[in-house]
Amino acid sequence: MGMVLAATALKIRAVVSHGPGSVSALKMEDIDRPAPADDGVLVRVRASSANPVDLFTITPVAHMQRGLKGAVVGTDFAGTVEAVGKNVTRFEPGDDVFGGARGAFAEYLAISEQGALVRKPAGVPFDQAGAVTVAGSTALQALRDHGRVQAGQRVLINGASGGVGTFAVQIARSFGAEVTAVCSTRNVELVRSIGAQRVIDYTTEDFTLGGERYDLMLDVAGNRSWSECLRVLEAGPLTSGLGQPASSTGRAVDGGRSAISSRCGWVRCVAAGAW
Repeated sequence: MGMVLAATALKIRAVVSHGPGSVSALKMEDIDRPAPADDGVLVRVRASSANPVDLFTITPVAHMQRGLKGAVVGTDFAGTVEAVGKNVTRFEPGDDVFGGARGAFAEYLAISEQGALVRKPAGVPFDQAGAVTVAGSTALQALRDHGRVQAGQRVLINGASGGVGTFAVQIARSFGAEVTAVCSTRNVELVRSIGAQRVIDYTTEDFTLGGERYDLMLDVAGNRSWSECLRVLEAGPLTSGLGQPASSTGRAVDGGRSAISSRCGWVRCVAAGAW
């Protein structure tokens, strides 16, 4: 194990938000390289990816929460452990890792050993590992924890070709579900290649008007109303939504508004990256 000495004397490049605004207001700047805490890990970032949740950093709410101070943007990352704090036991310098932490759009980041950090499998390249945490965990939580997907269920995924959607198709199949995926024409073959048994091209077919009924719908796209989505669901027990603390009580979240549903299975990904 090792520690970083006088790390703040070194400068690194990072993408920084100094206040509310658009993406164009983000700046590439030189900042002090972070030093890991006694239970922390310093990671040299080799790959990262952008997700909608990263835009929260440039909102007025985020700016107020951090006391009007600037902040490094980004969440997903993959890289190599550069140094560790004196109390760290799970990692050592040279380990290839991936995970999620605020401030991932930088050359280095510091994260707790107990944070969202795991070793990267040897066969997975950095660019792929650096795109897993937010989208992958959002899809997993939506299907397994909130949707409670089971083998043999008919699952509809609206918005199946994006980051969360492509993970959701594969995760649902791994649980033994029968997957119908909704996407655009150009992504039909992609979605079929990752396991969807049926693919609906929304440019030629409205899935809410067909006669098919499903046990669970994962609404990643969020482009159809609650009432439209309920048309495609079988009647059943109360379910929960994703993206608000209230979801655990069985309230499905629709664009920030909550409503009680007695129909089975609608889970809307309101806040991607609920990990």
